Amino acid sequence: MTLRLLAIGGQIMIIVILIAGKIRTNLKIAAIGLLVSSMAYIINSSGFSPDKGLLEIVVDFMSVSTTIWAWVFGHQLFERPINKKILIGASLILLLLWGTTNLPMVDRWLTFDAIRIVSLALIVHLLIVAIGGRADDLVEKRRLISTFLPFLIGLQVGGVLIVELLFGGHSVPLAASVVNAAFIFLLVLCAGSALLIVEPEVLVERGYSPAKTYTSANLSPSESVLHDKLIAAMEDGQYRIPSLTIATLASQLDTQEHRLRALINKQLGHRNFSSFLNGYRIAEAKEKLADRALVDLPILTIAMDLGYGSLAPFNRAFRAETGLTPSDFRKAAIDQN
Repeated sequence: MTLRLLAIGGQIMIIVILIAGKIRTNLKIAAIGLLVSSMAYIINSSGFSPDKGLLEIVVDFMSVSTTIWAWVFGHQLFERPINKKILIGASLILLLLWGTTNLPMVDRWLTFDAIRIVSLALIVHLLIVAIGGRADDLVEKRRLISTFLPFLIGLQVGGVLIVELLFGGHSVPLAASVVNAAFIFLLVLCAGSALLIVEPEVLVERGYSPAKTYTSANLSPSESVLHDKLIAAMEDGQYRIPSLTIATLASQLDTQEHRLRALINKQLGHRNFSSFLNGYRIAEAKEKLADRALVDLPILTIAMDLGYGSLAPFNRAFRAETGLTPSDFRKAAIDQN
């Protein structure tokens, strides 16, 4: 019980910090949602859930939504694009399953098992996103966080779900309950630490900044040489290489990967390698889409020529830069000309 109370106290403290801090709105909402829903889970699992009609329903529903908020928080922290189909689909499935738990003709514990299976799938997907996106991340402290935080979430949430699946509606052993409470407390401490140690610019709102808007005025001699080599490679069209990674680019520039990461992140202002590439790719895409001589060139062809593997990531990147779809941008540009 002490660990649960400490965890709730820590979560309330972090919520206050989040509300008072200048943190990206989407990240702030996701973090508060995760903290509130996990507090609801702690209350529910402790056996002290309020038996007061609507309040009990709200606490129960927020408890079930914990994995949804964890999934969204992970995407926002690491600035990974959210797959709306997965978010909406998983949310609707969990809502429908939760809504059937009190129906007399439905096996309550079978329904809860289905909820736990869906929740486990979300946690597995979050781990895949965090691990898969680590190579693209240019922020060193956030790369460190991506090493341990997703695994803590996976161990805590995944462990709880597995134990609950094994024991179903029966009482969970005291030892498992204590371990669960300890993991929740540890997770709260780590989540708070993540918000404190990560670079402030990762947490605050900031617009998209293409690499070409930066200068080399404040670079050291070695950084200046690397910067010139990098810009030359980009102007030579290296950004068009499909599935180009920072490791591959570092090898082509004959430099160490961590030096290239630091240059693009701290000197050119990009948080992810993909955003650096998109600065060049979208600039060329806009030129082609505005060219009347290329009006019949399929948008998919433009996307593939620029190094995108399919149309969907190109559309997302283009909309993030311009606020328009490639088709709408082309129409507006051609009409103006």
